[in-house]
Amino acid sequence: MPPPELLRAMFRAAVDAAAPGLCVPPNLPPPPRGRTIVVGAGKAAAAMAQAVEAHWPEGRKLSGLVVTRYHHGVGPLARIEVVEAGHPVPDSAGREAAARMLDMVRGLGADDLVLCLISGGASSLLGLPADGIDLADKQAVNRALLHSGAAIGEMNAVRKHLSAIKGGRLAQAAAPAEIVTLLISDVPGDDPSVIGSGPTVPDRSTLADARAVLRRYGIEAPESVQARLLDARAETPKPGDAAFARARTVMLATPQDSLEAAASVARAAGVAPVILGNAIEGEAAEVARVMAAIARQCAAHAQPAGAPCVLISGGETTVTVRGRGRGGRNAEFLLALAVALDAHPGIHAIACDTDGIDGTEDNAGALLGPDSLARAALLGVVARDRLADNDGYGFFATLGDLVTTGPTLTNVNDFRAILITK
Repeated sequence: MPPPELLRAMFRAAVDAAAPGLCVPPNLPPPPRGRTIVVGAGKAAAAMAQAVEAHWPEGRKLSGLVVTRYHHGVGPLARIEVVEAGHPVPDSAGREAAARMLDMVRGLGADDLVLCLISGGASSLLGLPADGIDLADKQAVNRALLHSGAAIGEMNAVRKHLSAIKGGRLAQAAAPAEIVTLLISDVPGDDPSVIGSGPTVPDRSTLADARAVLRRYGIEAPESVQARLLDARAETPKPGDAAFARARTVMLATPQDSLEAAASVARAAGVAPVILGNAIEGEAAEVARVMAAIARQCAAHAQPAGAPCVLISGGETTVTVRGRGRGGRNAEFLLALAVALDAHPGIHAIACDTDGIDGTEDNAGALLGPDSLARAALLGVVARDRLADNDGYGFFATLGDLVTTGPTLTNVNDFRAILITK
């Protein structure tokens, strides 16, 4: 199988392993004696809601509302409303949907069930600011965090403390109803309190943590945000809070599941898979330099594996934006990898976001070959210059090597594979 074809097949297997239609039905709770209210958010939320509807026992009460990213809907459902909203910067559609969710779960009784569907992207889509903060101020902080290079856990520590619904607030509103949260993880470590900023789980981060994140990255927050983060009454509910007495979480799909699915494809093709980690974080360009060194070691010394082998990894890198190009962290990683490998023969790679959208672009990621730098040079494109301008998208678009899938309606974070051939 040609290297690009194998790498694409591995990426498809990684995405398919997290398909809501496969992982939601076996994990549905039994219907309660009372009502079932479905709420949720994320890039997979509409597909998850569709799976719930299709497999919920006939004649049992079911209603609700989920919010997903624009163009990630699945068409109108019969009993669960799907709203599309802004991501990665929250907008008024997400704010209004989150407010309606809170209204839906208030006043429920002990015989009722709240079924919460959470996947990557929920933090931005549940854009309901806490009292005293307007949407514009929350958007400003969100944009600053996205450009700062902060890790997802750091960003969500801030988001939770500026929200009326995240960081366990949804569970507070829903008690004493039973709360079952179905999760598709897009975060390193699969921590339920970080996935979607944990609207139904206890929050271990604090107001002090949130303030420290803003200081660490030099973010000058609006006055309303600063006041909120100094108000002890704004602390999120912690482990042991009565709101979580009848709440539980179920992990449906994780980055590790997807990496193992991709590894099976490689193994079937006679290529030895090496999973380097499912929770790799850090600046995309720095991670790329480390990965390039490991790939060179495989090629030269058969360590940690000899050719043919493929280095597989997941997680969520970050990009500190300094240029004006079109990026996405996977394109940034791959362009930095190209520079570090310097046209090393026999090494191919793919880097894609499993949700089908690399950052805010229209591609999932891109493919890299040993001839990429030479092909770019013939077109007058200098890889180092494009990297300095954070223009990974532009570099691979020029070569025709973008991977474009459209929204996959799931999200288990980034997928990277570096193939070392003989």
